[in-house]
Amino acid sequence: MRALNSPGLDHDKDIRWIISPTQSSVELFLEGKIDAFLATPPILQEVRERHIGHTIASSITDRPWSDYFCCLLAASTEFTRKYPVATKRVLRAYLKTMDLCASNPSGAAHVWVDQGITTRYDYAQQMLNETRYDIWRDYDPEDSVRFYALRLHEAGIVKSSPQKLILEHTDWRFLNELKREMKT
Repeated sequence: MRALNSPGLDHDKDIRWIISPTQSSVELFLEGKIDAFLATPPILQEVRERHIGHTIASSITDRPWSDYFCCLLAASTEFTRKYPVATKRVLRAYLKTMDLCASNPSGAAHVWVDQGITTRYDYAQQMLNETRYDIWRDYDPEDSVRFYALRLHEAGIVKSSPQKLILEHTDWRFLNELKREMKT
């Protein structure tokens, strides 16, 4: 998002955002209808294999993006208050899955194919090897929310300040408890 706020670039006037219900972003790119697109697995692996375009930014390897969590698990405040045990169980299962992906990416890739999450074992294996599933105990999720909220605020997508979003919409109790319980 910061690149969108570079001097001389107005993201409202200079960028035309396109969402097509009938064509994939890869098709639009190949037809010259768009100049860039966001690729996530398994599309990322497909465009690499087909040598389509080139990566201009990677949240996995490029700083500052790689210093923060790119994804989060969210639940409504009402759900977490009403079902704290279920909330913690879901989060525990999610974190155990991350540990499995980090410790046995080959096995996890087979599970993804067997469960129909993807059809290509090689794509799943590549993604699992590139993604840092082993850092959830080390990274600070509040710092990640602050970083991305600031980017979204700078781009005019989010009106609230990062600190207000953190104060009003985050609760790290479940994660902190599980960090203590699931020490390796």
